[in-house]
Amino acid sequence: MTVAVDQLTKLWAMSCLGGKSSVEVLGRFLMFTLVYNKGGALGTNFGSSTYYLVSSLLILTIVLYYLVVNRNNTTIAYPLSFIAGGALGNIIDRLLLGKVIDFLDMDFFNINLLGYHIDRWWTFNIADAAISCSIIFLLASLIFTRRKKSPGMHNVDGD
Repeated sequence: MTVAVDQLTKLWAMSCLGGKSSVEVLGRFLMFTLVYNKGGALGTNFGSSTYYLVSSLLILTIVLYYLVVNRNNTTIAYPLSFIAGGALGNIIDRLLLGKVIDFLDMDFFNINLLGYHIDRWWTFNIADAAISCSIIFLLASLIFTRRKKSPGMHNVDGD
């Protein structure tokens, strides 16, 4: 489902936004801006598009392995499914175009960190949003969910 929504929205972006500058949706907070990203997430550019394609395929393989291993744990399986779908959506772009189509242009807040300044968030797509939100959900569930005690485990105070 993530792959289908991602690819349909990218087709829409290419057909409706090509040749235009930004289109304001919610003022300057949310705009549609068609961008072709040859690099990686958050504007990184560590290598060629092939580097990002191979890296994405390796990460997708690892995610799919953990998805199979955790298929009965919905708290893990659902977010891993969204991560896999998002990765696949961006992999399809890299295979077909050699770059990823981004079009969601949001202005969350300015970042000033160690001399690095960002006035506007990076332009992204549905696949990126699915991956990012799922990673945040997985991290939050790891942090805030207590592990169930195995049979035979006891608290230190004897309970």
